Amino acid sequence: MAQLKSVAAKPRYFTVEEANRALPLVRAIAGDIARQTRTVIDLRERLASLHRDQRRRPAADLYSEELAQFQQELESEEAKLQTYLEELEGLGVVPNGPLEGLCDFPSLRDGREVYLCWKLGEPEVLHWHEKSAGFAGRQPLTAPRTSPRSR
Repeated sequence: MAQLKSVAAKPRYFTVEEANRALPLVRAIAGDIARQTRTVIDLRERLASLHRDQRRRPAADLYSEELAQFQQELESEEAKLQTYLEELEGLGVVPNGPLEGLCDFPSLRDGREVYLCWKLGEPEVLHWHEKSAGFAGRQPLTAPRTSPRSR
């Protein structure tokens, strides 16, 4: 019997420096995700409103075509959002709050897996949290030590 290859990829761990170097691209993608998430939410709300209105009208109502168009547009915009999310995940970054542009970078701290945490609007990665803690458990990174040679 042939052995199966492991399909689980080894996780990528970022140092603070690596995460900060990745920020220009991550910032752009997170901005796209935040905008696209708002678009999808708006379309879902409009579609829900149309569904409510449709229930009050006869079945052969002219709004059925509009409803179908909104549904098709929503599916297209959701697919676009999924593409942005996959792009971020492809970099090894975990999208954690699409509206806020919240991103986590898997990292190792004192031998355990944690997340370096960054949010749209922040100039660089300045926080970390335990994997189970989430945004509410964010803690500031300690200031880097300067070596005598770097003074």
